[in-house]
Amino acid sequence: MESLGLEFARQTRIDTLAIEILNRFSIFRRMDPVEQSCGQSTCPACLAPHLKKVEAAILANVPITFVLPAFPGKSPNQAKVLGHLPDMAEKQALLFLNELCESVRAIYAPGVQIVICSDGRVFSDVVGMAEAHVTAYQNALDQMIQDLDLGHLSTFNLDDIQAGKNFDQLRADLMHRYGQSLDGLRDKVQRGGTESASREDKEAHRMYCGITRFLFEDSVYPGQLMSKTSLQKSARTRAYEVIRRSNAWSELIADFFKGAVRLSIHPQACGSRKLGIQLLGKSTWLTPWHGVAVKTDLGFQLMKRSDAEKLNTRLVMNASGAPSHFQLLEESNEESN
Repeated sequence: MESLGLEFARQTRIDTLAIEILNRFSIFRRMDPVEQSCGQSTCPACLAPHLKKVEAAILANVPITFVLPAFPGKSPNQAKVLGHLPDMAEKQALLFLNELCESVRAIYAPGVQIVICSDGRVFSDVVGMAEAHVTAYQNALDQMIQDLDLGHLSTFNLDDIQAGKNFDQLRADLMHRYGQSLDGLRDKVQRGGTESASREDKEAHRMYCGITRFLFEDSVYPGQLMSKTSLQKSARTRAYEVIRRSNAWSELIADFFKGAVRLSIHPQACGSRKLGIQLLGKSTWLTPWHGVAVKTDLGFQLMKRSDAEKLNTRLVMNASGAPSHFQLLEESNEESN
């Protein structure tokens, strides 16, 4: 009986610690804005899909692994970003993620590791990102993590699967092994637009609409000769392929990182198998690769480059002389008061 009591007490401590660790992340989670969600960072239904993975790591006294498909590369639309390399926007996001992991180490010594599964190579040919720009972005992101000594972060990308293989073949192999049918995805997206749709179908429809919007925005730039109607049609077609590639990438990640907690930059419903995360610790629909960092009296905010340039801002360069972020000047703050 005594041994059973000790085992129960031990399991209770593990359960409590696992919940506390997940709560550190849940505070900054992104929730589904459409469905009625719990709205509580401590919601048991939201934590349930991830608890056993965290508990298993605690039981083995090893770092807890989180995986985050994100940081693909900069948008090709220069009205949104400063260039094709990581800048202050990425820096602030990486610092936030590392600090979040550091907060866990205060209560669990082995800590947390976040593997950033950079997905730019997965769909670069579909979204209009130059392969050379994706390579440069990935390399610069790794260098930024190293220079900032962000020991809780690492990266993983399609190039790591088989070094030396050409990118088209890597993508073909990915889709051959993990790709879903286009017809099946179309049916799911269409069902997701109905009132009686399941949560999974609604999520597919929401993602399709969001990606279509981003693809259209990224296609509208000076010198572009296609009509807006043609661009919209192209965006709708390409959105399906982006989702197919992203879903295949998710399946590959699940194979490579078994037992890892799955983070997502997209809003998630209550009880989802993915935990939505706000990259800068604040609610914003923009990501670092679709915007620029603007420094204000309240800290850094993300916005499109074209919007930042309409404000009373100045462009700040980094130590290497490359564009870093915008500084909101004092008189602009006074006008807004």
